[in-house]
Amino acid sequence: MRWDNLGEDPAPADIALFGTDAVTTRTFDTPEFRGITFHEVRARSILNRVPGASRMPFEWTVNPYRGCTHACVYCFARKTHSYLDLDTGLGFDSQIVVKINAPELLRKQLASRRWQGAHVAMGTNVDCYQRAEGRYRLMPGIIAALRDHANPFSILTKGTLILRDLDLLVQAAEVTEVGISVSVGFTDQELWRTVEPGTPSPQRRLDVVRTLGEHGIGCGVLMAPVIPFLGDRPEQLRETVRAIADAGATSVTPLVLHLRPGAREWFMAWLRQHHPRLVGRYERMYADGAYAPTWYQRRITRQVHEYADEFGIGPARRGAARRIPVPEEPALAGPTQLTLL
Repeated sequence: MRWDNLGEDPAPADIALFGTDAVTTRTFDTPEFRGITFHEVRARSILNRVPGASRMPFEWTVNPYRGCTHACVYCFARKTHSYLDLDTGLGFDSQIVVKINAPELLRKQLASRRWQGAHVAMGTNVDCYQRAEGRYRLMPGIIAALRDHANPFSILTKGTLILRDLDLLVQAAEVTEVGISVSVGFTDQELWRTVEPGTPSPQRRLDVVRTLGEHGIGCGVLMAPVIPFLGDRPEQLRETVRAIADAGATSVTPLVLHLRPGAREWFMAWLRQHHPRLVGRYERMYADGAYAPTWYQRRITRQVHEYADEFGIGPARRGAARRIPVPEEPALAGPTQLTLL
């Protein structure tokens, strides 16, 4: 296991973020954590700079975990487990790296004279409100540090545990820009149970959107991923947008499924098991790379925006308050599509 390369995109020139002697491995014999191994590490850095070539609309991220018990079969972050010689399939779902010193390390880095108070995005690699957060409670300290330095930040999550930190989020929103987005790609219960088996149900996630709004924190919805041939029928898209509108979301931004290396192999294995008749169609649709064809992305974007207009909400736009910034037309071309999920 190569612990020396725990960067977001490890390269030969990267400095080690922690040494092997800083790793403690634990298992817990409780129903919610059965079969999961936690690798507790003391990181040397927690503010990660996004590579300059990235098209992400932010420059800095904080990721207190690596690996994710949400176990989404399409998760693009699966590839990052291979940097540590960990399995990108079941290993990604059950071997969780926990940066136990993340809150105090972030507070120290925010206090540095070199830090200029840039926006910090969270939940862009794996979910910071996954099941492990219920035990390790890293996010309260992280949010408190950002609040105390009035540092703008955003959170993208599928986790309902974010409501535990509602008071902290309200406090932070009083002194800085806070953007919250919840990921809900579809409301189909059967599809949810098979492709996102470790997540709260779509309805519970939409309850988070509603509760945040009731407490003055506008919340957008990243409608991601829209899964070709399984979640893209017009009636499915319309029902999802309707539910998002009913929850009081400030915006809805559709993103079509993309299949990067690591995620692609795992998703296709799942597809062969559950929907073998679709394998050929996926191989043709994604023959040119990780992204669906531009014409398909345009079609989904147009349909979702039409339904959003029908129900009184619109796509995310730059400058809107308390929202993760996204490109104005995120699904018009493959290279510009966000790779958050």
